[in-house]
Amino acid sequence: MYVDSCKTGKYTRHLLRESFREGGKVKHRTILNISHLPDEEINALKLALKHKQNLQSLIDQKVEATQGKSVGSVWVIDQIAKELGIKKALGNTDAGKLALYQVYARVLEQGSRLSAIRLNKIHSLTEVLSITKDFNENHLYENLNWLAENQNTIEEKLIRSHYKDSDTQPQLFLYDVTSSYLEGEHNELSAFGYNRDGKKNKKQIVIGLLCDQDGCPVSIEVFPGNTNDTKTFSNQLVKICKRFESKGITLVGDRGMIKGPQIEEIEQKELTYITAITNQQIQTLEKNGIIQMELFEEVLSEIEDGDIRYILRRNPVREQEIQKSRQSKLEALQDFVEKQITYLKYHPRARTETAKNKVQEYLEKLSLESFVDLEEDGNYFQIVIDSEKLEAISRFDGCYAIKTNVSKDLADKEQIHGRYKDLSKVESAFRTCKSNLELRPIHVRKEDRTKGHVFIVMLAYQIVRRLEHYWKDLDLTVKEGLSSLQSICIHELHTKNTSLGYSIPKPSSLNKELLDAIGIKLPTQLKSTKTGVSTKKHNAI
Repeated sequence: MYVDSCKTGKYTRHLLRESFREGGKVKHRTILNISHLPDEEINALKLALKHKQNLQSLIDQKVEATQGKSVGSVWVIDQIAKELGIKKALGNTDAGKLALYQVYARVLEQGSRLSAIRLNKIHSLTEVLSITKDFNENHLYENLNWLAENQNTIEEKLIRSHYKDSDTQPQLFLYDVTSSYLEGEHNELSAFGYNRDGKKNKKQIVIGLLCDQDGCPVSIEVFPGNTNDTKTFSNQLVKICKRFESKGITLVGDRGMIKGPQIEEIEQKELTYITAITNQQIQTLEKNGIIQMELFEEVLSEIEDGDIRYILRRNPVREQEIQKSRQSKLEALQDFVEKQITYLKYHPRARTETAKNKVQEYLEKLSLESFVDLEEDGNYFQIVIDSEKLEAISRFDGCYAIKTNVSKDLADKEQIHGRYKDLSKVESAFRTCKSNLELRPIHVRKEDRTKGHVFIVMLAYQIVRRLEHYWKDLDLTVKEGLSSLQSICIHELHTKNTSLGYSIPKPSSLNKELLDAIGIKLPTQLKSTKTGVSTKKHNAI
């Protein structure tokens, strides 16, 4: 008699069977279907049948438990990846499993491909993902190539999973770009450009992130580091029109993203847009009599110019911030001037022209040259503030104007204002990806591997974002929650000479609370794998 277990898809059936001989042939007969029994009872039955000749000796032996690898946090991440459709999108191939391994490692500990390999010593990554093929960090680097090559297909599968019909597809998309600095000089996409990381003399790449109205990423794209923001925009229009029913879709981008040429392109595709305009454009509209400065108040106001709508507001908090910053810059400039004058006073051979040039450079660095001048004062010089120019500039402190071609029938001014403010969701995604998930610094050199690395971070962010949603009322961060779940480990039960199998203990009260918030349960046991996961570096990356 024995227990016959067979797994088909996500279901496992268990049959109690016996073998017998008939006509010189061995045959099998099913006695009972025991698939309804709990796993622990089935395992106990298997163990008893295995030792049925000497069951008493098994009972008399001392049973010990040896702690194995952590399973709690990996299991939770795996269930979230399944819920989001990430597991299905990446597929069940060896390459798909390695990609999932990298995504899970990025959520757990971040770091390099080498550190991802070492994580398997602590976490049950290969067990949860059922990886049976040996691999090392070089395979993970090669896997980045596979991810880059298949990114479009994977993104489209995720979109079909999230938005299964036209009724659920997003009607509004948020798009923004950021830059990420690089270590080294040899990345194939690296170039000097507008650096948002504050890293001087570092080459960078440019990253464009397209999100739905809830801030969930639907696509990410990597560009050379010297790419202008507006040059990244056309690709996003192509994606949206290809992957979604473009009718009724609105794109939201900031004032540096959606300009004249981009607006023309949007309108040609019969889409709508929401963006903002610069202070210079506001001045032009005022000069042409389209808007008046009196309309910029704390309460929203609206002006129509044909099919174009302008939503106007003055933010008093931002107004104070700008004025405080301007005053701080003026004080810093004055201190710098005084230091230069003092130097000239005690160094007779020093040249006034040299000191003045230094002040001029500092003046331009602080962006004060529009209303501050330098005047000669004998052998020295002083700064002079043009009060009329300063007053003209200060008129626009805290003012902003949102521009859109969305009709009033579809959205009022409060809704338009709210949708533009939703760009902060993309900014939040960038912050999490850069800092918590360590998008930067990037240590790979090849173009495809750079794209694969960035794509992994986006998928990891989707998981983190969903965990934030589930745990928002538990007064802890995602990192703290996963750290707590890490304490749940596999236990190997064994006697002196016999392995009794693997089990997973019941979670603590906090871990149970974390699991209940998601609505998942831990497995009672997990099959151990003997997959070889080693650190072995050969070629340069």
